[in-house]
Amino acid sequence: MLPTKAYAAQTAGAPLGPWQIERRDPKPNDVLVDILYCGICHSDIHFAHGQFPGAQFPAVPGHEIVGKVVQSGSAVTRHKVGDIVGIGCMVDACRHCVECDDGEEQFCAGMVGTYAGVEDGKPTYGGYSSRITVAEDFALKISPKLPPAAAAPLLCAGITLYSPLRHWKVGKGSKVAVIGLGGLGHMGVKLAVAMGADVTVFSTSEKKRADAQRLGAHDFAVSTNPETFTRLAGKFDVILNTVSAKVDYNAYISTLKRDGTLVLLGIPDGPVELDAFGLLFRRKNLGASIIGGIKETQEMLDFCAEHNIVSDIEMIRMDQVNEAYERILKSDVRYRFVIDMATLG
Repeated sequence: MLPTKAYAAQTAGAPLGPWQIERRDPKPNDVLVDILYCGICHSDIHFAHGQFPGAQFPAVPGHEIVGKVVQSGSAVTRHKVGDIVGIGCMVDACRHCVECDDGEEQFCAGMVGTYAGVEDGKPTYGGYSSRITVAEDFALKISPKLPPAAAAPLLCAGITLYSPLRHWKVGKGSKVAVIGLGGLGHMGVKLAVAMGADVTVFSTSEKKRADAQRLGAHDFAVSTNPETFTRLAGKFDVILNTVSAKVDYNAYISTLKRDGTLVLLGIPDGPVELDAFGLLFRRKNLGASIIGGIKETQEMLDFCAEHNIVSDIEMIRMDQVNEAYERILKSDVRYRFVIDMATLG
């Protein structure tokens, strides 16, 4: 076993602090990766606060990992020592079910999360650590065109938006709306614009207008203005709801075209009201999505390299992580924190 420095929450809701974990020695099909950068996802906060399914403590969050391969197993063919790779929300799956055969490992009943999972009978630990051992198939190639730090959030925020855009066949001329301009929403704007879509941002804050335009949005709408929904009625093919706060689903459904889809990416706190008639009369749809599979995640990374897309980030030291959590809860980041793991000490 490999002693490894990490940052962990010892109990649910406790501040994160230094801890030591053990990583397994690489098996023939494994790579050992020195972690360079790790993005902070809102899911990390849920996990550290004990709100995540499968949470065990001490808990080491982090599933937006970019690092360098420093050792490869004897049977590894995909990566070599020195390669820059990414590790997202999964580190393994059963590999033989229908979901895995379809390249949808994220839906596999045996999917192993980068954290909050169980591997070889032990809990998995995330990327707030100095290194990680992972099966080569779950390490993704990071193009030299992508700056490694800003590429880290692509491993979760990027694929979370790319997957529904591909699934609902967004392309040139599609009318797409993004609800919320945060860590997820800003990636949705960048990706949809690069796919050729006409993009509108819905926000509660007029202050986000300039940023939405900078990111490439073609229109901006303040959702607290009732006239917004009249102006945009029947416009959109796809709406991506990236916020976790409760919103008026029925108001947004009114802005869908016939056969349009409202896609849920954020998780609201509790049930929401839905008027079925708003869906029935123009065959509208309510959908949802999480991350993509390994093949699609690699496709997303290659797409981002081709179109020069990365996340807007604020780099922090490891000892600033608790402050970063507080700022995320206040929506005080533009748009994703990334930890420089060289500061782990």
